[in-house]
Amino acid sequence: MKNLILLDHYYSPSELEERIREWIDYYNNQRYHEAIDNVTPGDRFYGKDMEILEQRQRTKTETMYQRRKIYRSFLINDLMGNLN
Repeated sequence: MKNLILLDHYYSPSELEERIREWIDYYNNQRYHEAIDNVTPGDRFYGKDMEILEQRQRTKTETMYQRRKIYRSFLINDLMGNLN
């Protein structure tokens, strides 16, 4: 944060305070944190983290299922092509 804040020049304390508030909001509500399973601190604080993690797991499971279906169809087509 310090390096980001120091990159700009602020001409009044209120400008600096606003920039710090924006950064804190970003850090707490938009930035995913690896230490808390890649959810935001805001999501963890408000109890949304389990719902988010469950949805990610459902998406992952469905994606893997769909990929297997596609790969199997390729494999079957390839095997059928080799028989002809």
